[in-house]
Amino acid sequence: MSNPDFKLEHLFGSKTRARLLGLFLMHPETAFFVRELTRKIDAQLNSVRRELKNLIDLGLVVERVGDVPVKTGAALSEKKKYYIVNVDFILFEDLRQLFKKVQLLLKNGLVQDLSKVGGVDYLAFTGRFIERTDMPTDLFIVGSVSVEDVQRTVAALEKELGHEVNYTLMSREEFKYRRELNDRFIQSIVRPENIVTVNTIDVV
Repeated sequence: MSNPDFKLEHLFGSKTRARLLGLFLMHPETAFFVRELTRKIDAQLNSVRRELKNLIDLGLVVERVGDVPVKTGAALSEKKKYYIVNVDFILFEDLRQLFKKVQLLLKNGLVQDLSKVGGVDYLAFTGRFIERTDMPTDLFIVGSVSVEDVQRTVAALEKELGHEVNYTLMSREEFKYRRELNDRFIQSIVRPENIVTVNTIDVV
């Protein structure tokens, strides 16, 4: 049975290290500048630099100086240091698969947290959670949960995952109405490949 209070630092000893690992492993084609990393994982600069050194010494992350050859979330105005995961590291794929499984534990925690603050009738992980970047949302929630509670819960998940999670919250009445109209947005979201964790309204 999975623990709904699971945190990445429980497994890796350091919150900063765990979030850096998740960010690098789940975005192998992306290069990051150090200050960009501090912002994305919500950590102190010194802590990020210390854990980066550990990952570089391990061989999992490489440091480069110069023009960034792959996509990055920051504009490059001059030649500077950037960091990218080493996909040739012997344990790269093993660690990547581990973090995919870890995400399942974090998802379970999110479901538990939302269920505590309101009624959830349907909850599906879609979009980037099923490696579909063309989807309009990553998390689809139907129920009576408040927007504030969803925002707070999703923000905590984003910190653990190291990336933004786009979500859609809809009341049961709106969902039923739009589904009866064969709403295009609903049709694009409710798909068989989604990871559905709550379904009390028999969505198929």
